[in-house]
Amino acid sequence: MTNSLSAIALAQQLADELSVWIQCESPSNFPEGIHRMAELAAKQARDSGLTVNLTRIGKNNELPLLVVTNRATGDARPGILVLAHLDTVHPVGTLKDNPCRIEDDKLYGPGSYDMKGGAMLALKALGELSKPGATKLPIDFVMVPDEEVGSHASRPYIEDFAKRSIYTLVAEPARPNGGKCVTARKGTGMVHLCVKGRPSHAGLQHEKGRSAIREMAHQILKLEAMTDYDRGITVSVGTISGGTVTNTVPAHCEVMVDFRIPDMPAGEEVLARMQALSPVGPDVSLEIDVELNRPPMVKTPESTRLVEKLKGCASQAGFQLEDAPMTGGGSDANFTAALGIPSVDGLGAEGDGAHTLNEYVFVSALPRRLQFWRNILATLE
Repeated sequence: MTNSLSAIALAQQLADELSVWIQCESPSNFPEGIHRMAELAAKQARDSGLTVNLTRIGKNNELPLLVVTNRATGDARPGILVLAHLDTVHPVGTLKDNPCRIEDDKLYGPGSYDMKGGAMLALKALGELSKPGATKLPIDFVMVPDEEVGSHASRPYIEDFAKRSIYTLVAEPARPNGGKCVTARKGTGMVHLCVKGRPSHAGLQHEKGRSAIREMAHQILKLEAMTDYDRGITVSVGTISGGTVTNTVPAHCEVMVDFRIPDMPAGEEVLARMQALSPVGPDVSLEIDVELNRPPMVKTPESTRLVEKLKGCASQAGFQLEDAPMTGGGSDANFTAALGIPSVDGLGAEGDGAHTLNEYVFVSALPRRLQFWRNILATLE
């Protein structure tokens, strides 16, 4: 009974600590909130005796990059890179209609599952291992401000730390329905396609116009037809805008397109097909900008061996760790895996509802996930 009560008390304590993080709203487009979140995490790290380096990055130095380590002075050995992100997808004010609360063992709130839960647990575990020598390898914990929008400012720093590491562990949320980890993610890319036509009066001189929207309809069908579920390729036109008023043949239309690829050969094929798009109608032009933002995270023998080590850490924490199938969402693990660094993702909190108003983590699972991180950081060599 005592152990049970102790576990319940610890779960409530962790939920209370996580609630403070959740109530600090930090959407990607709100640097002020991300800075507050970085300061909150930095204070927790300093209070635990960890070394903290909080700097500014981005085109205008508007974003915080938080690096926390337990390295002893002068210890330059390759170690373990832990990655997390400070930003969420939820706009400021989400808490008003979706307050942080506990219902039926679920702690709800924006960013609770993706990924403040995992970030907080990993940082707390590292804080308990702050003294040099408490871990067999030095730990560098990098918390970035822009993962949800592509990590454009953070990527050089992530890759620099990864090149000096033996392993990368990412505190993104565990997969729903079992808390599985992730060793394979699709690569992610974006396309900005703009069609330029010729305006005319839709009633008096319709025949002189060249509709950009009509042309875009053809291009959208071409793009969406590149989806191949059997090969794991998806192309999705996410937003579209065009035209001016209803009585004018539209001279402009543009779309933003998301695409996902399972490996680089598929990616190169899709990129080539997109860049080869050509007009269907006369007197119209296309402008296309294609970017493969995150390379695929491909499962390797090295990452498989790392998972086997982590399974022992999970077993000692009271649960069985499994490897999830390839997931369509990208993360910063895509960057580190592409460099050949053994990388395992999805090591964060258990829950569900990422990027929705029903996002939550399981309160009762918080203690075992904290112990999992303790075991990993203390024993991995």
